[in-house]
Amino acid sequence: MAKFTYIGRETRSVTKLFRNTQVKIAYGTNNNLGRLLRYNATGTENKYEKSGIYQLSCPTCNRKYIGQTGSPFHVRFREHQHDYNYMCRKSRFAQHLLDEGHTFGPMESIMDVVHYARKGKMMDALERFHIYEVTQTGIQINDKLTIQCNPIFDTLVRHHQHRGNC
Repeated sequence: MAKFTYIGRETRSVTKLFRNTQVKIAYGTNNNLGRLLRYNATGTENKYEKSGIYQLSCPTCNRKYIGQTGSPFHVRFREHQHDYNYMCRKSRFAQHLLDEGHTFGPMESIMDVVHYARKGKMMDALERFHIYEVTQTGIQINDKLTIQCNPIFDTLVRHHQHRGNC
């Protein structure tokens, strides 16, 4: 048995060579829903210069806030920090810290890049999925009223937990 990642006509041309042999051919793809919604952030040096989905962790209670930004992550972090410093309460994360009397930490210790993405429907879906995932753990800061039951997300979360968070 030989497995080929299907990329189009080229794959069919190559696999035709095995037609009159004992080798069985299987096609696969890396482009599936689970992979698209999973974390794709890497430890690049300039990770805060990109846009996408991020997670802020409260340094006191370790509750999580998931957000999205079309701006660089460091710019969005400064906006949350500004709201905390000036008690603006526009940021749900800053509001949590102010209401609970918790402290604000440095970007490198409280901000995690979850998924790189550009603004649009894909980014919106990724944000909803990651908010949903954190909500299932009971430690989310985001507005709980925005989370609705989603069987697809349930399946992906269960699959992710079953695989040992790999």
